[in-house]
Amino acid sequence: MTSALGSAPAGSGIASRPGGGNPGPPVRPHRKRRWGRTARWIGWVWVLPALIMYAVFVLRPLALTVQYSLYRWNGIGSARWVGFENYLTVFTDRDLLKIISNAFVLIVFFSFIPVALGLLVASLVRRITTGPGGTLVRTVLFLPQVIPLVAAGIAWSWVLSSSGLVNQALRAVGLDGLTRSWLGEFNTALPAVGVIGTWVMLGLCTILLVTGMSKIDPSLYEAARMDGAGPIREFFAVTLPSLRQEIGVCLTVTVIAALASFDIVYISTSGGPGIQTTVPGLEIYRLAFSQRQVGLASALGVVLMLLVLVCVLPIQRLTRGEKA
Repeated sequence: MTSALGSAPAGSGIASRPGGGNPGPPVRPHRKRRWGRTARWIGWVWVLPALIMYAVFVLRPLALTVQYSLYRWNGIGSARWVGFENYLTVFTDRDLLKIISNAFVLIVFFSFIPVALGLLVASLVRRITTGPGGTLVRTVLFLPQVIPLVAAGIAWSWVLSSSGLVNQALRAVGLDGLTRSWLGEFNTALPAVGVIGTWVMLGLCTILLVTGMSKIDPSLYEAARMDGAGPIREFFAVTLPSLRQEIGVCLTVTVIAALASFDIVYISTSGGPGIQTTVPGLEIYRLAFSQRQVGLASALGVVLMLLVLVCVLPIQRLTRGEKA
């Protein structure tokens, strides 16, 4: 028998509900597509102010720097096109090559030593991080990151001076022959600046590594102990592989800090003695504002940016991957 309501004609686009009653409105795919496009435009509207600021204060200056590097210009008069002559000067001038090499020496002190010491200190801090002294230890280690680098440079200049704390300690233990002006001699100035960088970066690396260690599954350590692993074996078998990404972050941040260093060097040594502690950032400042060689300063800035990319991108590639 035919239902009293009858059956809906075929192709009418109306679907009957299981319990009977009036069918709902048909779904219209074009409305979903229209809402999707509207949502994307709304997202771009929210992002647009940040994009404008980034373009004005980052991309535009970067493009102008590349443009200026192709000219010989004193910053005031007319500019003269010289092509890649400024870049040729950067790669052939012995003083500029020495300045670039100083930055790579600082990478050892700013990056490799803090990361290595940070792993050691973080392993020790992890064992007391749940105790009452854990917060105090982390605060003391992170303190150099809170202190302005200018203040740190001034303080370390006093510590490493001829009458500073280091020399006073050496005299107190009868090692007068080792006393010297640590920031004023050719052989010790650059390592002394590197020690300041190590002190500044050690706290940051340690805190990042301690945070990474807190996320490691404790069962991994228990399994290692059941297999007879000691503390050193635990470190190399469990801790180190699990901190792959954190180590990558530490190396990236510290390598950039070493290559782009300016304030610590400017305050502590001003690049001296001679150019023994001069770094690219300080030389760019001198070339542009003291010697009025804007084109050469821009070329050195572009080379510095490329050096940062060359050093950082392999680190990112090597340390990318899933945590253990």
